[in-house]
Amino acid sequence: MTARRVLVVRARGFCAGVVRAIHTVERLLERHGAPVYVRRAIVHNRHVVADLTARGAVFVDELDQVPGGGLVVLSAHGVARRVERQAAERGLRAVDATCPLVAKVHHEVERFVAEGYDVVLVGHAGHDEVVGTLGRAPGVKLVARPSDVASLVVRDPDRVACVTQTTLVPGEIDAVVAALRARFPRLRLPPTDDVCYATRNRQRALRWLADHRNVVLVLGDETSSNAHLLREVASDCCPAHLIGSIAELDPDWLAGVETVGVTAAASTPESLVRAAVDFFAARGATITEEELEVEPTWFPAPAMPA
Repeated sequence: MTARRVLVVRARGFCAGVVRAIHTVERLLERHGAPVYVRRAIVHNRHVVADLTARGAVFVDELDQVPGGGLVVLSAHGVARRVERQAAERGLRAVDATCPLVAKVHHEVERFVAEGYDVVLVGHAGHDEVVGTLGRAPGVKLVARPSDVASLVVRDPDRVACVTQTTLVPGEIDAVVAALRARFPRLRLPPTDDVCYATRNRQRALRWLADHRNVVLVLGDETSSNAHLLREVASDCCPAHLIGSIAELDPDWLAGVETVGVTAAASTPESLVRAAVDFFAARGATITEEELEVEPTWFPAPAMPA
């Protein structure tokens, strides 16, 4: 059932925002000891959450589960203004690990609203990043597809602005923006694209991978939006499967397969990629790694309590 060749592609795995968020929790545990509370999953990967839990992190759904004065990290996906107010009102020592590229979208929303625009967010309902962005200012409206645009109610069709979730497929966004422009010809957009560099790089690398293999395995969590999108991108070219780890591999997927492609979502630890590579290597497969994208991006740590 084992393929003869495995292609592993880079860019893959942790992006700079994920590294920053995880390191934030790790440094707080080193400085202050357990418990360090984390609101929601720090990133969308159960292996990361389990590892940090074992070190003393306590994951909570809402801040009312954190004892007064407690040390709490706000996840990489960002939060609504009400969450920041609640942390201050309860005297929590809050550390904001919001990815700087998500924070960029937050600043855009707040600026557009201050300038009197109705703001439309293109994104997936219920995603933590989208929930946080919708809560940055009053009246932000969510659309997921071009058909949603017709039902939008705005105060002034000449003063509508648009921002997007950072982890979408650019082509998916383009169709929605085109529908918005058709209805609101004076639509305002941010000066730079909201889709993050890591999302673009992983999608480009995956398209190359999908052109060179029979089957693609995307290592990522079921709760990860970018993991699902990677699988969808690959499935346009070949059979593609999203797995949390190599233990979830179905041998039937490899029947008659010569070459398997392997990549990982932006919230997936490199250890899971290495485990997959080792699995195939132990069964005689030739491993080839292709580095298509170099990512020197690095974000400084957020402000932390002494």
